[in-house]
Amino acid sequence: MQERFETFTVLINRISRNIRKIKNQEMAEYNLRSAHISCLYYIYTLDRATATDLCERCEEDKATISRTLEYLETSGYIARDTESAKRYKSPLLLTEKGREAGKKITDKINGVLDAISDGLTEEERVAFYRSLSIISESLEKIVR
Repeated sequence: MQERFETFTVLINRISRNIRKIKNQEMAEYNLRSAHISCLYYIYTLDRATATDLCERCEEDKATISRTLEYLETSGYIARDTESAKRYKSPLLLTEKGREAGKKITDKINGVLDAISDGLTEEERVAFYRSLSIISESLEKIVR
């Protein structure tokens, strides 16, 4: 039982650490961090998003998303569609600089996903994601 726990926690931690490293290494030239990358990715793939949308998709709290969006806005990556709406509900759009970073982020993510799926059949990949979902949902029930 202890070996199963150690294997599970070590592998999950290693995967998480490597994802953060990839995000940080690849985006160093843009001076972006992990949360910045997730927000830019979702705004790029959705074409526009609100802070509320990003909280849900990034699985981050409102304070983290607010700080991230403040950085991205002051750094010229995003702009608000309108100032008349409440800031948290205001649609966010990418600037030219943001679109360039968003494209690079999306291309890198797609390349990483292709590389990690290389040794898996389609059935194995589907089963893997299904298993991860079950584990995630089970852990959610435990921490509630």
